Amino acid sequence: MSFVVDRASHIPTGLGRLRSRLMTTRSRSLDLAAPLSPEDRSAQAMDDASPTKWHLAHTTWFFETFVLEPFLPGYETFDPRFKYCFNSYYESEGARHPRPHRGLLTRPTSDEVSAFRAHVDEHLEELFTRDLVDEGSELAKRLELGAHHEEQHQELLLTDILALFAASPLKPAYRVAGPRVAASAAPLNWRSYDGGLVEIGATGEDFSFDNESPRHKVWLEPFVLADRLVTAGEWLEFMRDGGYTTPTLWLADGWATVNQNEWRAPLYWEERDGQWLRMTLEGLRAVDPHEPVMHVSFYEAEAFAQWSGKRLPTEFEWEFAARDKNAPADMFGVVWQHTRSAYAPYHGFKAATGALGEYNGKFMCSQQVLRGSSLATPPGHSRATYRNFFYPHQRWQFMGLRLAG
Repeated sequence: MSFVVDRASHIPTGLGRLRSRLMTTRSRSLDLAAPLSPEDRSAQAMDDASPTKWHLAHTTWFFETFVLEPFLPGYETFDPRFKYCFNSYYESEGARHPRPHRGLLTRPTSDEVSAFRAHVDEHLEELFTRDLVDEGSELAKRLELGAHHEEQHQELLLTDILALFAASPLKPAYRVAGPRVAASAAPLNWRSYDGGLVEIGATGEDFSFDNESPRHKVWLEPFVLADRLVTAGEWLEFMRDGGYTTPTLWLADGWATVNQNEWRAPLYWEERDGQWLRMTLEGLRAVDPHEPVMHVSFYEAEAFAQWSGKRLPTEFEWEFAARDKNAPADMFGVVWQHTRSAYAPYHGFKAATGALGEYNGKFMCSQQVLRGSSLATPPGHSRATYRNFFYPHQRWQFMGLRLAG
């Protein structure tokens, strides 16, 4: 299904863009799910992942709960039982189905989730046709937040499908691989930055999540940053040199995690007949030593940095470099890049009130910041100030690294 804004509409330009972005985003989720069977959509690979069907339903629940119910007069909830099934972590919205058991939700069916989405989309359109949305209003802000929230889940949808297909003995491909051009990785060079007192964070001119604010000043010592990402070939050297078996390279928690889980390579890598293969959205294929390494945890990235004699950048160094007009081309769109920064609030940060205040602030503990975006990030969703965050042991996301010194 596609949605087009009528050029002759009386809706103001700003609201027309919002309406178009909203409905385009809603359609894209269905496009991403289209290659999947009903069985694919219902399965859950691990506790950290969620089924595709759940992603499609949860993003719809978000709009129903935070937009339609409070702002559309006369709106009737599609199915009150879905509130328990598809709430994620919003304690203020009541009890919810346990995350590790989302794969057990064979009901509602995929058809019922599709009907739920169609019902909500119809009423989201009604907000505009009834002139209920004003530019800059709380309703407009929630619609924009909802669109960006759904884009986050579109990336998770692809990440979680890869986890599911990697767990299958058939190693199926989610999509057909495009033509591949063999290329050598460029020699690693270093870009120098003077540092100084710099401003970090969102300006407020365009959309940003609350954890990107407030804009504030930080002091940066002079530093250097690699002009490209760490490659799979360099990671193979790390492995051959005992990277996974040398305790002095690892943080204590990282060393315990490596041994407990018997890690010896990045996630989705496997060795067959002396050759390393890795699982991708295009299926199982040989590791290309020239491509950026991905699916490595913060612990692994930190150990690699120690082995290389360098370090991971701070999130502030990364942002400062990313805003440079000559920033490396692979800062965005390849892998989320680990930083040495703990996920914490900026000075002066205040979470929103009510349930939406649970969106980011309550996770500001025991996690690490990643910057950039990945090959699974939706178009237009990345920016220099974006702060992604994961626990240091997690690696099923498209995570890689860039060295600093």
